[in-house]
Amino acid sequence: MKMAMAAKPFNLFRWFSLVSLVIILAVAILLGSAATRFLMRESIDRDAMLSAQFIKSIADVEVIHGNFSPGLSLSEFLDKRVDGARLGVSHEQLVKSHEEFFDHIVRLPDVLLASVYAPDGMVIWSTRPELVGRHASSDSRLKEAIQSRSTVTVDRHGGERPVERYFLQAPKGLYLESFIPLQDSRGEVLSVIEIYKEPVDLIARMNRGLVLLWTATALGGAVIYLSLFWFVRHASRLVDDQQRQLVENETLALLGEMSTAVAHSLRNPLASIRSSAELALEVDPGPLHKNLGDIITQVDRMSKWVRELLMSARPLSGDQEPVDLTVALEETLSAYEPQIRHAGIELEWQTCQAPKVVSHPVLLQQLLGSVLSNAIEAMPRGGRLAICLESDARRRLLTLTISDTGSGMSPAMLEMAFKPFHTTKRGGLGVGLVLVRKIIERFGGDVSIDSRENAGTNVHLTFRATAGG
Repeated sequence: MKMAMAAKPFNLFRWFSLVSLVIILAVAILLGSAATRFLMRESIDRDAMLSAQFIKSIADVEVIHGNFSPGLSLSEFLDKRVDGARLGVSHEQLVKSHEEFFDHIVRLPDVLLASVYAPDGMVIWSTRPELVGRHASSDSRLKEAIQSRSTVTVDRHGGERPVERYFLQAPKGLYLESFIPLQDSRGEVLSVIEIYKEPVDLIARMNRGLVLLWTATALGGAVIYLSLFWFVRHASRLVDDQQRQLVENETLALLGEMSTAVAHSLRNPLASIRSSAELALEVDPGPLHKNLGDIITQVDRMSKWVRELLMSARPLSGDQEPVDLTVALEETLSAYEPQIRHAGIELEWQTCQAPKVVSHPVLLQQLLGSVLSNAIEAMPRGGRLAICLESDARRRLLTLTISDTGSGMSPAMLEMAFKPFHTTKRGGLGVGLVLVRKIIERFGGDVSIDSRENAGTNVHLTFRATAGG
């Protein structure tokens, strides 16, 4: 029976990135499309309104210029089928008014085709004479203009309609078709002017506006997405770090409780074993001295483990105070001097003046001792132990670097260096560097390690310098 595969954990950051990208793209496209339609519609309607006002103004001027009877409008006698005498207009006046009015329409800028319709849909005049006398084939726009008594405009694209073969010139792309009704004094529509225009300047302005609009939409969407992306990535990293820290704390707490119980149980038996071994050394004539010495050595090692376990399990105590780092380092080196000499390690360190750091004397020596102990144990056959102290007065930081030429660590080992109970040393517990980080971070400092296999290790301890120096 096959085991069911474990479900992959939900990746909030990845899904939010994808979903937010899709949503922002959809919203940006919808808003851009809506704004595009609004911009084009407003521009087209504005152009049609101006054209209608201009043509109606021409019609009014022709009425005044022709000395027609009061109350007459040009729309009443544009149709040549209308008897001018009935309206009190002479034939010469009609002809002259027609010629002047139609000449003005022909001279309108960007005109492709112009026609004048009677209310029954017949073409009574056109820039293409062959269209005169024809009837509109159920054009809904014409009927809408007559019924609404207002200008109706629609945008077209080249190649859409058969009427384009009558244009004065072929349109390059977008062109406008407008129906402009002309009314008499009673408000009745007596003629409708149909104009096909290709407003080159308007189209150029609309294109520039659309480029600007879509550029702004794209940039706005990108800014929103990148802002959300950065925020969620930052939040995701914080959540991951907090979750990892929580797991580490829970693991450390659980192991701490277990190790505390074990350590307390071992302390008394270890003390009894050591006392018994020391007593046996005093009464033994000699053959078992080596074995008893080994027992005492191993008991001392186990006792050291017990102390480390107890210290790693309990909270750190001690208020922060100014501590002379140089003095603390000198005292710690003095304590490890026999081990350094015995291992044949060359020490590079010169005492120097440095500002005091924020720490605690006992905890600082424990921190330094743990780092120096690791460096010495990494060089069992000798090597070089270099200690360097650097001060950053601007940021009030003091960095102590302890370098060894030991075996070093691989990238995988380096990544696990600060994990509790992880160690590469034979007989080690893996709590030394954990304590180092706990101590130095407790006083606002930081610790970092860089290392390469067979090239040694550098431990950088950064402390906060006190204000008084």
